[in-house]
Formats: sequence, structure tokens, C-alpha cells
Amino acid sequence: MYRRLLLSIIISVTCYQTFAQTLIRDVTLIDGSGDAVQLHANLLIAGDSIVSIGTTQIPPHTKVISMTGKTVMPLLISGHEHLGLLKGNTASAGNYTRENVVRQLQRYLNYGVGTVLSLGTDQPLVFPLRDSSRLGLIPGATLLTAGYGFGAKNGLPPAAFGTQVQRPATPAEAIADVRKLALLKPDFLKLWVDDGGGTMPEIEPAVYEALIKEAHRQGLKVAAHVYYLEDARRLVNAGVDLLAHSIRDKEVDASLITAMKEKGTFYIPTLSLDEYGFIYAGQPEWMNDPFFIRSLEPGVLEMLTSDAYRQQQQQDKTREKKMRAFMTAVVNLRKLDSAGVKIAMGTDAGAQPVRAQGFSEHLELQLMVEAGLSPLKVISCATQNGAELLGINKQVGTLTAGKKADFMILEGDPSQDINNTRTIVEIWKNGKKVEQND
Repeated sequence: MYRRLLLSIIISVTCYQTFAQTLIRDVTLIDGSGDAVQLHANLLIAGDSIVSIGTTQIPPHTKVISMTGKTVMPLLISGHEHLGLLKGNTASAGNYTRENVVRQLQRYLNYGVGTVLSLGTDQPLVFPLRDSSRLGLIPGATLLTAGYGFGAKNGLPPAAFGTQVQRPATPAEAIADVRKLALLKPDFLKLWVDDGGGTMPEIEPAVYEALIKEAHRQGLKVAAHVYYLEDARRLVNAGVDLLAHSIRDKEVDASLITAMKEKGTFYIPTLSLDEYGFIYAGQPEWMNDPFFIRSLEPGVLEMLTSDAYRQQQQQDKTREKKMRAFMTAVVNLRKLDSAGVKIAMGTDAGAQPVRAQGFSEHLELQLMVEAGLSPLKVISCATQNGAELLGINKQVGTLTAGKKADFMILEGDPSQDINNTRTIVEIWKNGKKVEQND
């Protein structure tokens, strides 16, 4: 009996030693820093972390996975998403369940998105879900949350999915609301500063200035939904940490650029959101792409391809305005990036059924490249910069020794064609290959 037990232990230890490390061999490696790709690289993993990257000899007791001709890059990090709201053709707080949130986190991961920040439309159950996600107890992308956002009374976001949103009317109310929310330990704060094209009230500057100041006292960063240049200017001067949408009414000017650089303000352009506002009046090039179709909620493809929906989009009286806003957003991204403002990636996916979770992040990369950024720069925005913005850059964001082994293996090289981020072969998170489920 004793001998059999001892033999079993020896065999178990030997098997563990045999597979103590994993080496992904002979890949083109994009590390997320913006530096040039590494050719014929080996990626050595132990446990959930990266041990080394290079062309060194294969250590003993290492499982070798040959990926000759494939490309490895970090998982994407999105600083602007919404979770739990979508179900079929609807977007509503009534859809917000544990099952729905976890399902959407899994979808993000299947599309190579390793971390998402849900910005301000969550329900109370998000906090235990976030804690479970941090511990790896639920599948899918790692969940970060801003909890319950802040807006004006009768303003954005729509009450249908912003049921927990705080709507302070005075600086004192804003301070009290921030302190209350801070007890739940959100990862960020979110406020909406937008009048919906002149149709809604907008939160007063004195209120959001007090909110931002108190958030910083509590050790929390603040993201702002924004549309107008002058709102962005006031927000940056007030110390907001992230402009979570493009400025779309006017081109940015030198004074704003200088202020953003001095204060370290991040900028997420959400170009895909603006393109979705008019693109469905025609036939997008990706409409029949299985990569797009798989990301949709049930029934959404049928809606998008219906004559009635297309006609509705074509007759939208604001369509030309939306197209001009998109072009302004493109120009502003190019100007801000050229000036050295920090750019991260986000899409606002999950707030409407037409903004597909998973696909939108890859479309965003494409649109950022088309705006004039290089593929390697865009990848860096969507990995390294996103990690810095969210304060997780010691764990993820670049493929570096000591960081988490969170990466995707691709058939093509996105440094040559950014759409090769869509050629996913395998997803790895915390040093393990992810089973593809949706």
C-alpha cells in the first residue's frame, strides 16, 4: 500500500516536471510596446506568467508547441464597453443578469479582448462579479467597472439602461454620491457631459468639477462621455482622466492639445460607434463576414439586413450630420496622436444591438489605422496604453517577462494588415489555452 502510494507520488511529480513550462515556438511576436516585431521568437510560459521571450534554447521539462508562420500579440484591452444590457434586439437594464454578463465576457475573450471596463451602466451584481473575475472564478475577459455613472436629471444616459445612474443637481450632492459609490470600490468613475444634440439637459460644470475633485480624493480616475470641444476643454481643465469619445463638433485646437498633454489626459476615439450611426444605410464590407455575424445577438442580423431597417437608415434626417461628425472624429484622432496625446481603445459596444461586442473592437483597430495611425501604434494603443489607463500595466498590456501570459495566436501578421487581428487561431489567458465557447 505504502509503496503504491509512493510510486503514485513519484509519477505525479515526474509528470508535473515534464510539463512545468510551455514554449510557443517560432512565431512572429508583437509585444504591444509599439516596437518592431520579433521574428522567429520563442515565448516561454510557466504557470500564468511569461518567463522569457527570445530565440534561446528550449529548457528541459518543457512542452513545445510549434507555431511556425503564426503571429502572437497581447490580448486587447478596452476602456469603454457596456455589459449586460443586450439581449436579442433589445438594450435594457432588464436584461442585466449574471448569466448575460458572463456570456458577454466570454464573447469578448473569444474575440481576443482580455480586459473590459464597463462604463457606468451596471447593476449592483457587477461588484461581486468583478471580484470573481479578478480571482479567475468566472470565464471570459477580466471585468472592470465604473459601477453607476453620473449624469444630469432627465439627461444622458437614457433611463432605460441607466437605472442606477446618479444625477446630482449640486456640487454637494455630487460629493456625497461619489463618497457613497467609492465604498463599493469601483475601478473608475463615469460621467456624461452631452446635451444629446440640444435635446436634453447637461450636467453643470460646477457639479462635475466637484465630482472629479472628490473622485481624485478617493483615489479614483474619471472618464467622461463627451461630444463638444468646449465641454472637453472644461473637463480637461477640471482634471478628467479620460475623454471616452471623440470630439465631434469641431477640430481640436492647440490649447486643448497642450492641456491634455500637460495633464496626461487619455483619449478614446470610439470611431466604430460613429460609423455604426450611418453605415447600415448601405452594405458594409463586413456585413456577410462570419467574424461579424458570430458576434451578433440573435435576431440582429435579420434586422440589419431587412429592407425596412435599411430604408429607415437611409431616411434618417441626421445621417449627414453623423457622417460629418465621424470625419471630424477621424481628423481629431490624427491630430491628437501626432501631438503625442495618449490614445487608448474602446468602442461603447454593448449599449445598442448594432454595436457588436467582440467584432467592434477589431473594426475600431481598422478605423484607427485608416485614420492615419500605423498598425503597430494602434496595437500599442489597444494593449499597452489601455493597461496604463486602467492601472493594470504591471500585469498585462505587453508581452514581457513577468507579466501574465495573455495573448492570441493569429494566422496573419497585423503589423502588415491590421485586419489580421481577426485571423484568430488560439486565445491564451493566464497561461492557459481558452476553449472557444459563446
